[in-house]
Amino acid sequence: MRRFDVVTFDCYGTLVDWEEGIREAFLRAAASDGIALSPQAVLAAYAEIEPVVEEEAYRSYREVLAETAVRVAARFHWKIDRDRARFLPESLPTWRPFPDTNRALGRLATAGCRLGILSNVDDDLIAGTRRLLETPFDPVITAAQVRSYKPAPGHFLAARRLIPEGTRWLHAAQSYFHDVVPCKRLGIPVAWINRRNEKPGLEGPPDWAMPDLARLAEWMVEG
Repeated sequence: MRRFDVVTFDCYGTLVDWEEGIREAFLRAAASDGIALSPQAVLAAYAEIEPVVEEEAYRSYREVLAETAVRVAARFHWKIDRDRARFLPESLPTWRPFPDTNRALGRLATAGCRLGILSNVDDDLIAGTRRLLETPFDPVITAAQVRSYKPAPGHFLAARRLIPEGTRWLHAAQSYFHDVVPCKRLGIPVAWINRRNEKPGLEGPPDWAMPDLARLAEWMVEG
C-alpha cells in the first residue's frame, strides 16, 4: 500500500542532474573562448550567485540563467555579454535525469501515485526536460506561472489549490533551502532527497530523508 496519493518533485537537482548540466555547459562555452575553468569553482560560484539573482526583481528563468552566467564568468575574468550567456539556458533541455530517476518515477506511477513538478523554471524549458522523463506529471507548476522563485511559497500554495483537500500529498526535493524550508513552514510533508549527505539547516530536519529517488520509491511502495 502506498503511503501518499500525490508526490510532487522539485526538478533540477532532484530529478535532473543540474550540476552536471551546468558544469558541462560552462566548461564547453569557456573552452570555445580559450578559457579553462575549474569545475568545482564554477559550481560553487553558481550556487552562491543564482539565489541572489532570483531574489532580485522577477525575471524569466532564461534571464536568471543568463545573468547568473555573466556574473559567474566575471568571477573568473571571463568577460561575456548577455547574448553570449545564452549558452546556459539553451543547454538546459539537454541536462540529463539522474540514473535512478525514470525507474523510480515509473515505480511510483505503477503504484498509483499521481506525480507533479514544482520547479523554478520557465514553461518552455520544463517542456524540453519533460521529453527526457518517462512518466506524466500533473500538476506542473513553474516560476513563470506563479511569478516567484522558491523558497517563496507561490509554488506550494498553487499546488495546494490544485490538489483536492484530504489527499495525502508529499513533496520530495534535493534542496533544503528551496524546498524543505518552505514545506516545513507551510506544514506540507516533505522528503529530503539528500544526495550530497548534507546537514539540515536551522529549520531542523525534514519529515523524512532519503539518499536518492530509488530509496524514496522503495519506501513509498514497500513501507
